[in-house]
Amino acid sequence: MSVGEPLQHVIAQIEAAADRLQLSESTRKRLRACDRTLIVSVPTLMDDGRLHVFTGYRVQHNNTLGPNKGGVRYHPGVTLDEITGLAMLMTWKCALLGLPYGGAKGGIPCDPHAMSEGELERMTRRYTSEIFLIIGPDLDVPAPDMGTDERVMAWMMDTYSMQRGVTVPGVVTGKPILLGGSLGRREATGRGVYYVAVEAAKLVGMSLEGARVAIQGFGAVGRTVAQQLRKEGCRIVGVTGSLGGRVQGDGLDIDRLVSHVAGGGRLEECPIGEAITNDELLELPCDILMPAAVGGQITERNADRVRARILAEGANGPTTPAADAILHQRGVLVLPDILANAGGVTVSYFEWVQDLQFYFWTEREINQRLREIMSQAFQRVRATAEHEQVDLRTAAMMLALKRLADGQRLRGLYP
Repeated sequence: MSVGEPLQHVIAQIEAAADRLQLSESTRKRLRACDRTLIVSVPTLMDDGRLHVFTGYRVQHNNTLGPNKGGVRYHPGVTLDEITGLAMLMTWKCALLGLPYGGAKGGIPCDPHAMSEGELERMTRRYTSEIFLIIGPDLDVPAPDMGTDERVMAWMMDTYSMQRGVTVPGVVTGKPILLGGSLGRREATGRGVYYVAVEAAKLVGMSLEGARVAIQGFGAVGRTVAQQLRKEGCRIVGVTGSLGGRVQGDGLDIDRLVSHVAGGGRLEECPIGEAITNDELLELPCDILMPAAVGGQITERNADRVRARILAEGANGPTTPAADAILHQRGVLVLPDILANAGGVTVSYFEWVQDLQFYFWTEREINQRLREIMSQAFQRVRATAEHEQVDLRTAAMMLALKRLADGQRLRGLYP
């Protein structure tokens, strides 16, 4: 996917839904525009004594429905267009789920795997200091994303708190439990995909017992979905990481894969099944295909070779608009990213609420509330798709855009 395409694809989704809703051009202009884009310099002292100047981004798309919310991404391919597109997706995701947030996203083009812990901490603290004025529990609440984790969120919370002079756990979510993090947050995105996949299987009359599942990406999301669907009787026939993975027709031993990776082994080198590439995994004959790694994986070049009945988007933007049209024509049920992977931001919302109240819930309560919210959102999207005779992505976007447009209308325009 070339630079700029993620943003173009999001704009295309907005226009398709706006056409169905017959939104005015003035409303569309407000929905396409970002409230604020901040580009900062992030000078960082490296371990060898060199000073490296990174570039940091924080984009706040739309705060009509509440404070901004969105992850921070550390990856070599981070661009401003990508961050802008992802901030917009967060707005639609929160609106669709009924969360009181607008969308935001941040990132730094870097390779976190090539940096020491000290370098990552110094870069993170400087980045947090540079965006300090636009983040906060009632302004913009960062969270983990690709290349970041609980440790990075702890550094961000501490840096913000030191500048405020008080401990502010609600400034970020996805923190360690000890520092105000929520139980169930680490597995939340994967659990959300699992809950939506279960609802989708019911919709198409698919029994999960013996269903074949292929998963691209074996991080927190892919691993959680694999473990949950296996409990439902599914056969996880293929799993890949960044450099490939393993395939086995009668189902992989997921526990063994998890142990292999947890022990520092590479997924593609685990001695079970056979080797498979990421491209090959997307074309495996299966019932459920889940791209849960990076965007732009299903395109017009390979969409006609996808052999799944259900495609559940665990990643953000894994399917291009051109591929969407092909899949819809072929009868593949696509569970769009703003619905399928919204479990992470939903439990981030739970964490934020708990931090503000200084009162914490049990993991069972969190998972029950997550399942209820995800299942209800799926049913709203399904009903809209049937009523409007559109695919699930367009239906989800229509629901999100209508909520935003109604919110803007009710608030009016200042001054």
